[in-house]
Amino acid sequence: MAASKSAIDLAPAAAAMWRTRSTDRAMSHIPNTSQQFFLTAPSPCPYVEGQFERKVFTHLVGEKARELNDILTQGGFRRSQNIAYRPACENCRACVSVRILAGEFEPGRTMKRIARANADLVVSAEPAEPTSEHYQLFRAYLDDRHRNGGMSDMSSLDFAMMVADTHVDTTVVEYRLPDSGELVGVALTDRMGDGLSMVYSFYRAGDDGRSLGTFMILEHIARARAAGLPHVYLGYWVAGSRKMEYKARFTPQEHLGPSGWARPSAPQEP
Repeated sequence: MAASKSAIDLAPAAAAMWRTRSTDRAMSHIPNTSQQFFLTAPSPCPYVEGQFERKVFTHLVGEKARELNDILTQGGFRRSQNIAYRPACENCRACVSVRILAGEFEPGRTMKRIARANADLVVSAEPAEPTSEHYQLFRAYLDDRHRNGGMSDMSSLDFAMMVADTHVDTTVVEYRLPDSGELVGVALTDRMGDGLSMVYSFYRAGDDGRSLGTFMILEHIARARAAGLPHVYLGYWVAGSRKMEYKARFTPQEHLGPSGWARPSAPQEP
């Protein structure tokens, strides 16, 4: 992710286009006031046809990386390797940060069925260390679900960096079949002070009866509750995007708006 201009400091008017009151509150708690932010060049948006996206980003390194990641995630940023980023589009606010209220979540009948169908899986949280087994599953997932996506040309080295290049509390949550031990799902997860952030997840294609993607979110909700953490962060949701509509099914949830986190005022698309 290359910056299109020199570093953007925390306060200047040049950054006003992407700032909201919620972001300002988060930034006001950043311990290192010399933290620098950068802005990417415009590129075609993968979610809204005809739009161009820009991102503001900063580096998550050093002894304050965990604290900074917590603050920025609560302000609508996402982590990718050692970078925290968020949309900074001039004429569009379609990307909405979403987090599940884990303590209040109650699964419906369909989600209960999915949980039962996957009760046999062996789940373990491992260090953020990439393996060839992880990469093989990742490649198969991209080829099946995101063949033409922005990550489709990632090499094994790119993948290794995605997993291991972290300065925060990151684990690789593995999901395996009970008898063969075959790896069928992986979630790259950050633990923060107020919740779990699902950075990226992928799973075996063809397991429609298991609905592994849904189950992995359900398992993270249970994991957060067991740890006494109130939130599961799912990243961005875009109304009308088929790629993201699944996120609206996990309720209750909060969306980040100009005045901070709040429950949606009206039911979202299923």
